Amino acid sequence: MPFMKDGKRDYKRENKEYNSKPEQRKARSERTMARRDAIKDGTVSKGDGKDLAHKQAVSKGGGFEKTNLKAESKSSNRSFARNKDGSMKSEVSKRERAVPASRRK
Repeated sequence: MPFMKDGKRDYKRENKEYNSKPEQRKARSERTMARRDAIKDGTVSKGDGKDLAHKQAVSKGGGFEKTNLKAESKSSNRSFARNKDGSMKSEVSKRERAVPASRRK
């Protein structure tokens, strides 16, 4: 991890160099607003242990529109297949692998 010091996470440095950047603040604001809207709609509720997952990842052109979000358990939303050295096995999620390559964007 880039913000590690002596095997421990350096939160002060991480906040200073990463979390306080304008693009990160904007993304955090969008996540918060999307969560609030989902709570109002009844899709999720406070303390239910669910995340709002993107059907199409933001990094792959998806956004925070209601049509691109779904409620999913935290474990399934935050898990990735990893190799023994900790690196990700694939940049393509299980959900994307289920879609034929010809239909992927």
